[in-house]
Amino acid sequence: MHFTKKNAAVKRADFVKALNSKKLLRFPGAYNPLCAKLIAEIGFDGVYISGAVLSNDLGIPDIGLTSLDYVSNRSEQITKVTDLPTIVDADTGFGDCGKTIQTLEAKGLAGCHLEDQVPEKRCGHLDNKELVSRDEMVKRIKDAVKARKDKNFIIIARTDANAVEGLEKTLDRIKAYEDAGADMIFPEAMKDEKEFETVRKTAKTFLLSNMTEFGKSKLLRKEELESLGYNLVIYPVSTQRLAMKNVEDGLKSIFNEGHQNGILDKMQTRKRLYELVEYEKYNTPEKKITDFSTEGHE
Repeated sequence: MHFTKKNAAVKRADFVKALNSKKLLRFPGAYNPLCAKLIAEIGFDGVYISGAVLSNDLGIPDIGLTSLDYVSNRSEQITKVTDLPTIVDADTGFGDCGKTIQTLEAKGLAGCHLEDQVPEKRCGHLDNKELVSRDEMVKRIKDAVKARKDKNFIIIARTDANAVEGLEKTLDRIKAYEDAGADMIFPEAMKDEKEFETVRKTAKTFLLSNMTEFGKSKLLRKEELESLGYNLVIYPVSTQRLAMKNVEDGLKSIFNEGHQNGILDKMQTRKRLYELVEYEKYNTPEKKITDFSTEGHE
């Protein structure tokens, strides 16, 4: 049970309306449903689900090893806990872009991005990526557009061409992907403001910027991206990186010290956790489950 108010169609319509506002929308990555609830509570515009994060969560690298079933089911769990629109990384389309779009749409997502790498893909900020031809990617996009039932389901075309073929070829691909029907372009691994600006001058559709840490792109501030004319920014792995660094440090402390007394201030309290999972809303006239006190358990 989740106490959300909006169905998928409303969330998609809201997403399209927000994109048309020309305001920069901020979508942090959620590595689980609880994280998505926190993203919504803080006031962000939407939720992003990274393919790399989903792979990392399984303890495997981001090289195309996940399945449509896994990605779509995990995405459904994340999107259903919030009224925010959620978009997901659909890699190269899992071998059937039409089926992928229909599946993700049925799971309640507001959109997804497909990329122009070969199926044995890799993180967009690593070297030696391999691309499919422009025509092959155009086919992926056309299959995706044809398959969707809700016109507000946003189909995002990601191109990894900048690190492989250079900026000029990237611009050629962007034009072709827009002509194929992509609603938004995701130019991956742009190096700096100049490259982001060049893409904006060429692209006619909405643009997504990826502000991932430790990658090839300069980390730009919200105001900078907004002034460059970008419509959406994702922080795909930030929350997982924050969590795992703190988990690692905490586990080392417990191992070395033999107790956790010195790291309690690094932990989410019981009270805060119960607030986030909306514990009190699960009370019923027949049974009150919050018949306890968190005093002393802050």
